[in-house]
Amino acid sequence: DYGGVCHLRFDDTNPEKEEQEYVDAIEEMVRWLGWDWDALGSSHLYFASNYFDFMYRAAEHLIEQGLAYVDEQPADAMRANRGDFSTPGTNSPFRGRAVAENLSRFREMRDGQHADGSMVLRAKIDMASPNINLRDPAIYRIRRATHHNTGDAWCIYPMYTYAHPIED
Repeated sequence: DYGGVCHLRFDDTNPEKEEQEYVDAIEEMVRWLGWDWDALGSSHLYFASNYFDFMYRAAEHLIEQGLAYVDEQPADAMRANRGDFSTPGTNSPFRGRAVAENLSRFREMRDGQHADGSMVLRAKIDMASPNINLRDPAIYRIRRATHHNTGDAWCIYPMYTYAHPIED
């Protein structure tokens, strides 16, 4: 009614949860509802995975600025060190690692040199934040899985909470 354009965006950051059949079904249902994302001479169909290169470069920039680090703690140690609503978290022993080493480890993650789940890239925020979600959240993980849109081009994937604001 107002000349707006429909943007259809898939937040496909988890290759194990995304499949082409779901993409096709969602597109079909959106069309069934009377919407189309082809407007003004171009497509307004978007996938988070179309921006994986940019997201990766942004993650490297965060590392270079000292705002992210590669954490090699086991998941249970990370969970325990996060604290709870009444106890602040404890810094990871990897939090103070040098920028060059973090950058090297992140590139090793990208290059498939480490096992799934063996390390994550975390944003360096505040382990004492009253908001537990801001206690150095994971922003990248290693996951060897074929992605419906990018195939096997990546073995590391951004976390939804990192990717979503970049997509917006």
